[in-house]
Amino acid sequence: MNSLGFDTSNYTTSVAFFNGVEFVQNKRLLPVKEGEKGIRQSDAVFHHSKAYPELLENLLLKTGNDIHSVGVSVTPTTRTGSYMPCFLVGESAARSVSAALGVPLHKFSHQQGHIAAALYSAGKRDLLNKEFLAFHVSGGTTDLVLCRPDDKGIFTTHPVASSSDLKAGQAVDRIGVKMGIPFPSGSGVEKLALKSQKNFKNKIKLQDGFCSLSGLENKCIRMLDNGESPEDTAKFLLTYIADAVCEMTLHAFKKYGELPVIYAGGVMSDKIIKDIITSRYEAFFAEPEFSCDNAAGVAYLSHLYMR
Repeated sequence: MNSLGFDTSNYTTSVAFFNGVEFVQNKRLLPVKEGEKGIRQSDAVFHHSKAYPELLENLLLKTGNDIHSVGVSVTPTTRTGSYMPCFLVGESAARSVSAALGVPLHKFSHQQGHIAAALYSAGKRDLLNKEFLAFHVSGGTTDLVLCRPDDKGIFTTHPVASSSDLKAGQAVDRIGVKMGIPFPSGSGVEKLALKSQKNFKNKIKLQDGFCSLSGLENKCIRMLDNGESPEDTAKFLLTYIADAVCEMTLHAFKKYGELPVIYAGGVMSDKIIKDIITSRYEAFFAEPEFSCDNAAGVAYLSHLYMR
């Protein structure tokens, strides 16, 4: 069964093909003006609409059009009221392809796609039949969810912990841009942090599983204003995020027991964060190709629906 997946996140246009054995992906980052810390939804919709024809045409030249199902992310998460206009572009393209080919259309959340891509990449597809915990940490979310198999053998998500204000990816991008790193700033911040020899001990406070990251941004700005090096500031930023993620994980362990934990989302591809987490407990991470925004997860989930 060959499946086609569409994902139009706030920063990446992506389409993926999955034949049950391997993926073929085409994706493109949305252009963000120099010095900007993000992109308006109206601009995101425009750039997605412009990018999809070429991305899809080039993908189908490689794979052919023998498609048996189409998957698409239509909301950021499965929470009630979760919505972003940029996902309408992917849904429109997916519905058109589904109707033209006469094949089923399966709708998912962007978060489910991230988690599914991470499960596949980390070799933990067996967790689809069990309860497990999953982090989705990116520019738009810092969420820990409990995943349970549904009647189709895939999974549903239930919120466990989150950030109450700023998201981890937002903090990285905002501080990165302030240090002169182009948006998105994750890789540039990581390169700076790896040069630091300083160690930080962070005390993270949670309230019913929620952490606050707005203070992290303010602290990093003060560090830079007071003459702290960009390298040390970057390392403090990333270690704080890692410590917050660890505290949220421990909160979930106390509530649900020590379930397997999968880490998804672009922020979770950072080496410093990954090393801190894996030094404290067993954790499973996606390869970088499957950590950043991509359509592979929804293509994979659509494939599972057709089993």
